[in-house]
Amino acid sequence: MRVTFDLPSGSSETTLPAFEIARGQPLKAPVIFASPHSGTHYPQHMQTNLSVPLSDLRRTEDAFIDELYAPVADQGGVLICATHARTYVDLNRDARELDADMFFDGPPRMTGMPSARVKAGLGCLPRVGASGRDIYQQPLSSAEGAHRLKHVHDAYHQALQSEVEALKPNWSDIFVIDCHSMPSRQPGRSSMPDIVLGDRFGSSCSARLTSLVERQFRREGFTVARNAPYAGGYTTRKYGRPRRGIHVLQIEINRALYMNELTIEKTRGFDTLRNQLSDLCTEILTLALLENG
Repeated sequence: MRVTFDLPSGSSETTLPAFEIARGQPLKAPVIFASPHSGTHYPQHMQTNLSVPLSDLRRTEDAFIDELYAPVADQGGVLICATHARTYVDLNRDARELDADMFFDGPPRMTGMPSARVKAGLGCLPRVGASGRDIYQQPLSSAEGAHRLKHVHDAYHQALQSEVEALKPNWSDIFVIDCHSMPSRQPGRSSMPDIVLGDRFGSSCSARLTSLVERQFRREGFTVARNAPYAGGYTTRKYGRPRRGIHVLQIEINRALYMNELTIEKTRGFDTLRNQLSDLCTEILTLALLENG
């Protein structure tokens, strides 16, 4: 089957900010929902160096996750969403997770020991797309890598950190929900659950938060797993400090629940899921108020 794709709006070369933020007016509870992988901006200079179709990159997006969680701002929380595509910069990776071989004149920053993700081509600046093929025709320059890290990765995390810091003076416990989607099929797995909750095995948030979210999803009839195959990424690791009152929970949603994974189009399940997530957001906001009671 041949599939065609329309380029997302705003995909030409622009000075597009790294993120968009919507805040409840007024803010009712110290809850931040973050969507780091739903961006659809592919700068033109990236597109001209592609060795794979844009469709291969689009299938790595957490498509429509920002729209699914959009009601949270009207409910009195905060929503921060990335604008740039995940393959341009992966915001759920440490900026030191870089593949030095991607740059003809050396990496733009000091790198750590090569992780399994980097070796697989899935570092902060990804080397491969959904098909596992190399994204680029030519290596990147160090200057290009530095630009992406500074203006997208650093900018997004500075904004997220600022949102957290702004809540600290008035609230003892702050909740950050890191919002993701996952493919419905994965190699080596016969099936995938509807929902995977990642709290780094209890270290990134209170058990009350994880348990409440699990109960709410199960009440809606979803199958739920904890920490497998996703225990939480860079965001949960960087910000999750429950003893200091910062609780971070990663939520992965099976894409088959709301979209056609081949064409990257919403299905009839989208509106139903959005309403269910709206109810979930209400429950999380209520828990946050109780924890700060």
